[in-house]
Amino acid sequence: MKEINQQVFEGERALFKAHDLNIKNSTFQNGESPLKHSKNLNIEHNIFKWKYPLWYADNINVTQSTIKLEAHAGIWYTKNLTMDNVMVEATKTFRHMSHSQLSNITISNAAETLWWCNDIKLDHITATGDYFGKNCENIVVDHLKLSGNYAFDGSKNIEVHNSTFETHDAFWNCDNVTVYDSTLVGEYLAWNTEHIRFVNCWIESDQGLCYVDDLTLENCSLVNTDLAFEYCTAINADVTTTIDSVKNPISGVINVPAIGEVIQDDPDIDKSAIKINVGGQPA
Repeated sequence: MKEINQQVFEGERALFKAHDLNIKNSTFQNGESPLKHSKNLNIEHNIFKWKYPLWYADNINVTQSTIKLEAHAGIWYTKNLTMDNVMVEATKTFRHMSHSQLSNITISNAAETLWWCNDIKLDHITATGDYFGKNCENIVVDHLKLSGNYAFDGSKNIEVHNSTFETHDAFWNCDNVTVYDSTLVGEYLAWNTEHIRFVNCWIESDQGLCYVDDLTLENCSLVNTDLAFEYCTAINADVTTTIDSVKNPISGVINVPAIGEVIQDDPDIDKSAIKINVGGQPA
């Protein structure tokens, strides 16, 4: 593999269709799409300063590098990417990406990042920005720290471990989501979603968990949460803390030590289809 070391690249498509290169200690500046249609690259200690650095690329390894704010929409339509110990300052960085792994990444401006991606592993990611992870599929997440609203909207087959979400409207319009050992803070959690499961999670969500079909909570804390479970079906909830209020659940079982208020004011709901056990006794 040929090595490029301590170079500065300028101009559009500076290394167009580059392949089988080890690029070290270099800077890409003042030119769009420097590595468009590249493949088989090892990129180490590089700085990307301009737009669209890695589009339509394949088999790329990026380590110890920086994607600056001006490197907008940096990695689209790329597959087989591994990225480790990288600082990302730009928005809309990952889109239409597949079969890739990101680890030890800080995304300081993650607005509209990770859209339409599939078969992705995220490990130790810190991200700040709205609409992270929209319309993705087959995503495995471990140790994600996310601050920003509307996370994973419209996504499918999502598995999350050991993560922290500070985001309202997370997991809306999703299908097949499982979240383990995580903290989720933010209003209106998981509305209009099918098949979502929380295991050993701590959740704080005003009007959270409504309009869900097939909702499971296993050994979860649900604090400072009111009007929960509205129009939810197939509920299987074991909650370890007091819920402020529950409103109009449709079907399933809710086990909880205490509830501030149970509201059942929709006459069209068959109340016999929902069982609410408070402290081991029917409510």
